[in-house]
Amino acid sequence: MLYLALGFVALALFLAASGRRKPVLKRREWRFLSGAFALAAFTGAAWLGVRGAWGSAIVLVVVGLGFAVSTRRAGMAPPPASSGRMSVAEARRILGVEEGSTREEIQAAYTRLMRLAHPDRGGTAGLAAQLNAARDRLLSK
Repeated sequence: MLYLALGFVALALFLAASGRRKPVLKRREWRFLSGAFALAAFTGAAWLGVRGAWGSAIVLVVVGLGFAVSTRRAGMAPPPASSGRMSVAEARRILGVEEGSTREEIQAAYTRLMRLAHPDRGGTAGLAAQLNAARDRLLSK
């Protein structure tokens, strides 16, 4: 328990010494470090629980949960800002069609990609929305 406390103090001193210059731990590094601390806290809690030190074990479980939640929160980035309407070139690139493609070729490329990217098939809603927007842009020109 003493080593864990010393580790936290060392990390706090390291972060305090960095000041407000440049962030020492970027988002990805913080996620890794926070996950490692959560794992260490849960392991320590299990070890203390087996030895009968329930009070310390409960404290370490709470600390571990805090780090686990912090790991998850640090990874969430806001969605990128939309720059307006999609260009024709970007729509062609998304669907993988040439410049002089017919409506049937555009629809075939859209259908092929949507089979892979549909949210019901394990894809994401964002990718499906991009495919929809690309198809609509190319078919409306």
